[in-house]
Amino acid sequence: MKFLKAIFSRWVIISLLILTQIALFCFILFIASSEYVYVSLICDIFSLLVLLKLISVDENPNHKIPWIIVLLILPPVGLLIYLIFGKSYISKKHSRLYQSVNDRQKNYIDQDEETINELNNIDKKYYSQSTYINKTSNSPIYKDTKVEYLNDGKVYFERLFDDIKNAKKFVFLEYFIFGEGRLLDELIELLHQKAKEGLDVRVIYDDVGSIKVLPYNFHKQLESMGIKCVKFNKYTPIVSVVYNNRDHRKIAVIDGDIAYTGGVNVADEYINYIEKFGYWKDNGVRLYGKAVSNFTLMFLKTYDIYSNTKTNYEDYLCLNDDFKYQSDGYVQPFGDGPSPIYDNYVGENVYLNIINQATKYIYITTPYLIVDHTLMTALANAAKRGVDVRIITPGIPDKKLVYLVTRDSYRFLIKNGVKIYEYQEGFIHAKTVIADDEVCVVGTINFDYRSLVHHFECGCYMINCSCIKDIKEDFINTLEKSKYPKKKDYNSKNFLKRIFISILKFFAPLM
Repeated sequence: MKFLKAIFSRWVIISLLILTQIALFCFILFIASSEYVYVSLICDIFSLLVLLKLISVDENPNHKIPWIIVLLILPPVGLLIYLIFGKSYISKKHSRLYQSVNDRQKNYIDQDEETINELNNIDKKYYSQSTYINKTSNSPIYKDTKVEYLNDGKVYFERLFDDIKNAKKFVFLEYFIFGEGRLLDELIELLHQKAKEGLDVRVIYDDVGSIKVLPYNFHKQLESMGIKCVKFNKYTPIVSVVYNNRDHRKIAVIDGDIAYTGGVNVADEYINYIEKFGYWKDNGVRLYGKAVSNFTLMFLKTYDIYSNTKTNYEDYLCLNDDFKYQSDGYVQPFGDGPSPIYDNYVGENVYLNIINQATKYIYITTPYLIVDHTLMTALANAAKRGVDVRIITPGIPDKKLVYLVTRDSYRFLIKNGVKIYEYQEGFIHAKTVIADDEVCVVGTINFDYRSLVHHFECGCYMINCSCIKDIKEDFINTLEKSKYPKKKDYNSKNFLKRIFISILKFFAPLM
């Protein structure tokens, strides 16, 4: 029964229909270009124009080279594959809406000069990083904010549920995955109660991310309870490049002065109610204070654009300047996303800056390690200059093909002095970068191509916050439950396996 249910699921049926369309388009294009010279000539000219455009565009060469090869060796089918999978695409309608919302939100985004000048006097490298984040994602840095580290999904949701129970004005939730189960049932019951109390309750979830674990009409179920809902990028049986751009963010905002982010989604495995890949190790942070405004505006931007509404932002922001929160270092929540909404690879560049600026150590946890040459080289160079670079990846994978490519990345890094560990008790899903006891990022951004290029992501950049010592302690505790991989695990002598992994690496942008 489970097999039949899976075969006839919405996910499988729509995916098969889309793949059938792609195969049909490729077949027609191939036959037409073979039979008719002018069709072949048109395809060649168009491929050449796309190739020239791809070469000239201001983009990371490591992201362009695989597609250049595809265009050269698979004409004209390679052209179709590139147009479907190779580009981020935001419709003209949504581009206009993004610009409109950005213009409206500018009135509420204001960097406090005293805070940024104080940071400049403390350390210019962190001042420069903060300035970069603000310029590329419209996210100021704040001082009047306290951050609490949550070292697993169970603790995360216990704290979140308590805050939702005590909410007085509104609850905003944005998650990549909402999955049927005990955790979601408890959450819906709680949200329904708050909606009945008259609170403004809003939910955003990614349709592709949740399609295997949610019923099709889930958004209607929420709306019937008085919960406003947006289903991001509805998955339909029509070929579209918009599926490249998924909402991978995890954000909760309560009453404008409490926010959460981290790796956890709303599904039972994230709090170990059920076991899928051993113990699920995840993390998150709870913010209390002024910096929550960045997450509030981030959520409302997505909500307004994809529900075609206009929220009065002032009603939802922490705007009371007389109310001072306990200061705990510097806190800067930021967003990242695909071009042209974001002109820079914000998440990748934030990671690169931390790696390049570190002098003592860099500790990283990530479920996937499929990055371009720039990041690989930065990690290797940090190790070569004497920085203690340690990375923890899963010992039990959730995606076996991705795991093969992740392990293949070990060879270059280990050769250059980076220490790699695999978490032995299960799957580590936390996305964390810590350096020098001073700076840290916790958020949703994986060390993989899709997170760094195509997805909408978010993170929390922290400087000299007291929670950094807790994050480091959790890393050390996790390290004790991890071990070095064996050389045969990442340096296979099998010729066919090496060829297979090389092919997988070539298609890493699709993983």
